[in-house]
Amino acid sequence: MHRREFLAGSIVIFAAPLAAEAQRVAKIPRVGFLSTLSAGVDSADMRGGFLQGLQDLGYVEDRNIVIEWRFADGKVDRLADFAADLVHQSIDVIVCTHDPVVHAVKRVTTTIPIVMVVSLDPIRQGYIASLARPGANITGLTWDSEFEIVGKYFELLREAVPNLSRVAGLIDAGYPGLEPYRKVSEEIAPKLGLTLRHVEWRAASELQPAFETIAEHRAQAVFVYGSALTSAQLPQIIALATKAKLPTMFVFPQAVALGGLMSYGPSRGDLSRRSARYVDRILKGAKPADLPVERPITFEFRVNLKTAKALGLTIPQSLLLRADQIIE
Repeated sequence: MHRREFLAGSIVIFAAPLAAEAQRVAKIPRVGFLSTLSAGVDSADMRGGFLQGLQDLGYVEDRNIVIEWRFADGKVDRLADFAADLVHQSIDVIVCTHDPVVHAVKRVTTTIPIVMVVSLDPIRQGYIASLARPGANITGLTWDSEFEIVGKYFELLREAVPNLSRVAGLIDAGYPGLEPYRKVSEEIAPKLGLTLRHVEWRAASELQPAFETIAEHRAQAVFVYGSALTSAQLPQIIALATKAKLPTMFVFPQAVALGGLMSYGPSRGDLSRRSARYVDRILKGAKPADLPVERPITFEFRVNLKTAKALGLTIPQSLLLRADQIIE
């Protein structure tokens, strides 16, 4: 072999591994994680669940996957800018924690895969065609189990509060996914011997008047429907309920840590963990349109005994035995 031919061949031989290595590094996936929540305790279960899910699948942040974290701190008007920013960063998949996030990202891309974590009635909201065949660039998980789950909230309240007969339903009227739950709750409550009055609100400034209305209805307890706005305003809602000495039932577990009496609902941490599996499948070539949307499978019940004591309530032992977490 001539020297020139040998050198040329050597360049090819040594260049091939280098090119392959460069290609491997270039293909480290970039995932956007956009949330309506804050980056602290408020989102700890969702962030932790997602990272755990990725770890279970062999991903380590900043080693073989890059995650662009974005938290709106409850300010929904910031989501549009965050969504546009992620789209312009060559993101491979965008994980959207709540419906306002899905809506914001959906407006700026029809091609980047979107994975929902917590969505209320995504079919009715126009995100997907069906649970079995989403049909576009959106898939993931829905918060919905059966709408009859609202009966569980009233049953738990009835067990915790002696002689309960009047319940207020504090509901974010600007959140369309709640309407089916509202309708079913109005059907179920009377069957449990409860009078339910819904009190609507759409902004933080409306919470004080809402609790004044609740007082006028002489409610003995409050069931707080979930929404992104509700999550952001939990401290104020709990402060107003505490001032009014009203037992509360929430769908968000973090509300109990903040002083709410009880919470019950799908595990946000588990939903986030399962969302990592969607990210993995999409990164490996699956199309969101072909990945069925899944429902919750893990539910959590939490009780704050310190709050119960402040309210003069004695939580029955039978109820405490069913709790996944008790705060004392």
